[in-house]
Amino acid sequence: MKDAIPADRPLFEIGPKAYLYGADVVALARAADRASEEHDVTVVFTSPILEARAVVDSVEHILVCVPHLDPIRPGRGITDILPEALVEAGVRMVMLNHAEHPITFTVLEKTMQRAAEVGLATAVCASSLAEVRAVASLGPDLLVAEPTELIGTGKPSGFDYVEASNRAVREINPGVRVLQGAGISTPADVEAVIRNGADATGSSSAIATAPDPSAMAEAMIRAARRGWDARPRS
Repeated sequence: MKDAIPADRPLFEIGPKAYLYGADVVALARAADRASEEHDVTVVFTSPILEARAVVDSVEHILVCVPHLDPIRPGRGITDILPEALVEAGVRMVMLNHAEHPITFTVLEKTMQRAAEVGLATAVCASSLAEVRAVASLGPDLLVAEPTELIGTGKPSGFDYVEASNRAVREINPGVRVLQGAGISTPADVEAVIRNGADATGSSSAIATAPDPSAMAEAMIRAARRGWDARPRS
């Protein structure tokens, strides 16, 4: 979806996965919403499906995302996630091909087409550089570059991977923003990866399992702004 994500400020994605549910998800979204406004950071909040409408109703500034949809149309599909239903609920973005829910390239293309038809922005995950290039060719709004083997380990991607994946995307489609994920566990990780050239980064377990998830989210969003402001200006 054209211009879904501003290019003039950092982006931070929060995905509580199934670590949190119900009121705890909404509380975290509200904290992220406040921090997004205070620090002028675009925040994508990837809500669990069941909490998505409550999150939409509780925030003003963040992009509410869900972690999957299916390329179906109204009709049959008893266990599938209908794109039109997400839009009706106020969702603005969908994340696809996460390592915990991979889909084939053919299904990915069809799903991105359905998302575009209903006006949903797309964030698409990729692991290897070959997959990064393939996904970039489809033109998602946000490409989530994260080596699968590092997810949840607390070990961030090396800066060689950050540079190589950024370069691969720029060569194919410079309009795609790149989120460098996997292993982001501290505000220092956030600041470093943004300062060293990432458009965006994000965290799941480090926020959701923190003693105070809302405080950790605020600290990481603030760190994204610090990293962005410290980048060399041409």
